[in-house]
Amino acid sequence: MIAIMRTPISMLFQEARETWLAAGETLFVTAEEVADIYMVRSGSVHLLRHTRHGAQMVLQNAGPGAVVAEASVYSPLYHCDAVASEESVLAGLPKERFLSALADDPALAESWSALLARSVQAARLRAEIRSLPRVADRLDAWLGEGNRLPEKGRWQEVAGELGVTREALYRELSRRRT
Repeated sequence: MIAIMRTPISMLFQEARETWLAAGETLFVTAEEVADIYMVRSGSVHLLRHTRHGAQMVLQNAGPGAVVAEASVYSPLYHCDAVASEESVLAGLPKERFLSALADDPALAESWSALLARSVQAARLRAEIRSLPRVADRLDAWLGEGNRLPEKGRWQEVAGELGVTREALYRELSRRRT
């Protein structure tokens, strides 16, 4: 298991109950009541939104130490699906316990605010990348942020991150190989 950096938020999840997910297994779905807040201990969980055209967009790629669907702390219902992209272990806390801890500990609340600010910055970067008109530009920008292509069987995840079809991404990758 990957060691999680000891932050005030991660310490809050230290004694949380564990949830194990196989690759492709769903943690929660859109419109489900938010009862628990989750932190990834190992593996990876994608927040997915499905478009009217049937495409999947990755809104968050939560790896070890990341809180899944952070904004859900302040919402009665989830606004997306959470699916394990690989075998994953998550720590889950009841939402009320999480909110109570924030209310009782100003340092923890400040740490949470900083985490939310970084999350907004990451979302803006994703939106900026997705606003680029060409698949080639999106891929270049994504790679320019230090990302690497996963093994061939997981390229569709990158397509979701870029907001393009997997076929469009495959065509671009094919162009780059020649």
